[in-house]
Amino acid sequence: SPSLSPPPSPSLTVLLQMANASALTPLIQPIVFELEGFYVPPGYGALLFFLVLLNYAVVLFGNGVVMLVTILDQTLHRPMFVMICHLVVCDLLGSTAVLPCLMGQFLMGQKRIAYIAGIAQGFCVHTYGVAVQTLLGAMAYDRYVAVCEPLRYHTIMTPARLHACCTVAWSTAVVCITVLFGLHANTPLCGNVIQHVYCTNRGILSLACKSTPANNIYGLSMSWCISSGVFVIIAFTYIKILHSSIKHGRSDFTVRSKAFQTCATHLVVYVLFEISSTIIILTYRFPSASANIKKFLSILFIVVPPALNPIIYGLISRELRTSIIKYFSRKLTVK
Repeated sequence: SPSLSPPPSPSLTVLLQMANASALTPLIQPIVFELEGFYVPPGYGALLFFLVLLNYAVVLFGNGVVMLVTILDQTLHRPMFVMICHLVVCDLLGSTAVLPCLMGQFLMGQKRIAYIAGIAQGFCVHTYGVAVQTLLGAMAYDRYVAVCEPLRYHTIMTPARLHACCTVAWSTAVVCITVLFGLHANTPLCGNVIQHVYCTNRGILSLACKSTPANNIYGLSMSWCISSGVFVIIAFTYIKILHSSIKHGRSDFTVRSKAFQTCATHLVVYVLFEISSTIIILTYRFPSASANIKKFLSILFIVVPPALNPIIYGLISRELRTSIIKYFSRKLTVK
């Protein structure tokens, strides 16, 4: 039987054709991304700006103090504290890439970001995410040598080997993320609205005019290999450390105590980062959750670890805590 619905009007047909054409028409440079950002109720922008500013100030102050004291105190010029300084740089990289942009969104409603700036932001965030893991992997090796080979520690962890470990950790992160973003360097984009509070590889690829299977496969494979590889390294080193501390600690409790103090900082920082990262994955399992909650949970790994890590370093590492107290006591005495 013939359809009873009226045919679409010519004007409606033209509008639909124009919409479809514009949706598939590649954008030309200069492209400006529009971040979806948070929904901010009227009157709450200044409060949210202040909270982000406070978080960023804590990150800058805490990490700055740790780095400054480590540089000035000659007794801290040892592999463990040098690697902590690398983690400090990593935390500052991740926070600086996102938090100033977030402050601009809350205070002035500025959600537009240029293409190059967006790529740079995404590159820094992803590099932070990978470098934290690779540096913690290198730190696990250092802790393994310190506990299991204490008499040969200075022979094994020479300055050259220390710098080689840190260079490999950073190079792995930079190369992996360079390839990740290089794969879609020439991918045409048919939209400019990124449904996030900052630019990410996934957010940019969602704007592509065509499917990007190679990018998706590489991104997932790279993330899985880095996370699994670092987990295996840390698990192996801590099993060896636990075995060594039990073996040598039966007759000397101080051996086990020293092993705990040596490894606690590293382990707490790793667990904190993994919890923050796991929360991001879990948010995708709850599609009914509000967009604001999902976005907030997705930035926890940038907001929480960089702010808490300096406190963890100071609370657990007695040597670092003593140096910080000594430094500020000297400054107050001079005044």
